[in-house]
Amino acid sequence: MSEPQGRGFWRSEGASGLFLISPTAIFAILLLAAPLATTLLYSVFTDGYLEIIPRFQLCNYIGECASMKLDAATGQYVPTETYLGAWSDPVVRALMWRSLYVSILVTAATVLFAYPVAYFVSFNVEPSKKSLWLFLITIPFWTSYVIRVFMWNVMISRTGVINSALVGSGIVDEPLQMAFTLQAMVVTLAHAYAPFAILPIYVALEKIDRSLLEAGQDLGETRFRTFLRVTLPLSMSGVIAAVLIVFIPTIGDYITPNLIGGGKIPMIANMIEKQMLKADNRALGSAIAVSAMLVVGAVSLLFLFLNRRYLKGNK
Repeated sequence: MSEPQGRGFWRSEGASGLFLISPTAIFAILLLAAPLATTLLYSVFTDGYLEIIPRFQLCNYIGECASMKLDAATGQYVPTETYLGAWSDPVVRALMWRSLYVSILVTAATVLFAYPVAYFVSFNVEPSKKSLWLFLITIPFWTSYVIRVFMWNVMISRTGVINSALVGSGIVDEPLQMAFTLQAMVVTLAHAYAPFAILPIYVALEKIDRSLLEAGQDLGETRFRTFLRVTLPLSMSGVIAAVLIVFIPTIGDYITPNLIGGGKIPMIANMIEKQMLKADNRALGSAIAVSAMLVVGAVSLLFLFLNRRYLKGNK
């Protein structure tokens, strides 16, 4: 007599796999999918006084919206103040462009710095000492990200270590204005995310078969040409990972504009925080957050597309 179909499923390999991944899936749904879905819903709802009114509208993205408040006398929601949508507000657009610009600069600076370091460790350091070098690279992870950013603020302030050394040695007559600048934010973020870029590039370089490099040089290629035609294309998987790992979080960085920029050079995350908490406009804040995610996704897909074209052109 055959076993019932339902009972047979629960004893199958498919059911075992489902039970195996279910804790992770539930964890991901609760901590990732649920907040994202809530943000998407808030972005198309109406802003109310200390509440979100479940009334659909798209003006949070484009056009002009009105915040609503419940009138105790009539029991109806009445408009209190108007605001521009995320795509219509010139301030939001300016902050989005600034965040994108800073993130691109940080990503370029970080990867350009990380690649030579990873290349040196992979090709020039003895195998017995590579673990020590990787250990030294990960030392910044021992301290909090906030502490590292704050230490940069201490170093580049007018009375900080760098200015004190420059003035004390007579190189400059008065302290340089390094803090509260866009350049200081780029340097701080590049330093903070450097280990995230070095490690994936190093892993990609370690996977390259050294005999391919020797074959290229045996065929008359110079070391530089061998690097361009063999090493770089084969390590692009690590470069892609480094670019995405650095680009995605830096465009939404919140701490560095506050500490290094002194609140004078806000980015899009600071605008989201302002709308969510200070202005009590979670609808607009959610729309700005969703817009930022769309920008990040579009730029990341564009980079992946251009990189694929580059790899095809070098085959």
